[in-house]
Amino acid sequence: MPGSLLLVATALLVNLDWFAVPTAVFSFYYVAAFLAGLLLAWRFHSTRVFFTLIVLLLAERALSFFSAAPPASPAPARMAFASLSTLVPLNFLVFSLIQERGFTVPAVASRLFLIFIQSVFVALACRPDHAAGPSLLTASFVDEHWFTWIHLPQPALLSFTAVAVVLLLRFLIYRKPIESGSLWALIASGMALNAGGLGPSATAYLATAALITVSAVIETSYLMAYHDELTGLPGRRAFNELLLGLENQYAIAIVDIDHFKSFNDTYGHDTGDDVLRMVASRLAAVTGGGKAFRCGGEEFAIVFSDKSAKDAFEHLESLRRAIETSPFKIRGHIDRRKTPRGPEDRRQTANKQGRKTVPRRGDEVSVTVSIGVAEPSTKNHKVDQVIAAADKALYRAKEGGRNRVELDGPESKRRRAGASSSR
Repeated sequence: MPGSLLLVATALLVNLDWFAVPTAVFSFYYVAAFLAGLLLAWRFHSTRVFFTLIVLLLAERALSFFSAAPPASPAPARMAFASLSTLVPLNFLVFSLIQERGFTVPAVASRLFLIFIQSVFVALACRPDHAAGPSLLTASFVDEHWFTWIHLPQPALLSFTAVAVVLLLRFLIYRKPIESGSLWALIASGMALNAGGLGPSATAYLATAALITVSAVIETSYLMAYHDELTGLPGRRAFNELLLGLENQYAIAIVDIDHFKSFNDTYGHDTGDDVLRMVASRLAAVTGGGKAFRCGGEEFAIVFSDKSAKDAFEHLESLRRAIETSPFKIRGHIDRRKTPRGPEDRRQTANKQGRKTVPRRGDEVSVTVSIGVAEPSTKNHKVDQVIAAADKALYRAKEGGRNRVELDGPESKRRRAGASSSR
């Protein structure tokens, strides 16, 4: 959303006459956006954003250099425009596909080498003896009258279109701000080149491309701080901020996955991550207006901001049953050397001869959770005290056999008995 709004605002500023913006403002906007983008990319160790901005800066400088040639020999400028228009989107694609490794020497060196090779290619393509002849970069594949409003060469247009499709697919798959930011920055760069690559309009679009990447970096840092990357749930910082705004009536539930350490040791950490994701997906769908958070490890919290603990109990019981009955199959590789072989391991099954069998990929196992829930009371009127009471209720649920919901307070025994009879 930020990228699209920034691009629309820039288009209005550039194309509507009643927005009379001085050229100096666009120049300042250009410098400030690129400087902020480079600094933020360096601070957050994003080589993808950093070198994308470097490519845009170099492309603008190259266009300015070759456009300064004498009017009697326009071929180098025309070839520079065609080659840069084709290469810019390809850089967006390459930097999106290369794995992010921060500003390590190998990562920086490989990207600089890629930019160097392109610089040599552009320099050779723009030599007067080469630029004057026919070239694939300026070829026309279809009737030029179909695209009279587009000033990009057709190979460059094809390059922009193909890369835009790939970036759109990456955004639909990963749903990350950096993917949507790259897509909108690519479109802004295309509009800058379509405007000639130089001049106030192109400067404004290039600056907007840089500003879009800045917003993507900021959004990414926000998600890293407030959302858990593994499960997709809001994280502890978001949980702590929500607690600050709670009124007098609320309930807090603490959820813990039963035997999770044993599960990790038996099936491996990759399968343990799958369990966390499965449980988180059920928690996110909790009814009753509850909001789920991952607080760390296998522990989660659910906040019901307008319900008592008794009202939340039924929704938590439904959640517990939903997790218990959700099928979960082992998908990862199991290391037999790390598989517990003692009789206490309840996840091992016996074959017909009574011998223990090692769990295998594709085996279905049961995942359960224990839940403790509490609300403000005369004894526990502060949020920290309510959380501590919910923790104690969770501990009682663990002691009581796990896979149960425990309510803090005098009605705990009655609720526990009711839940046991319903099961």
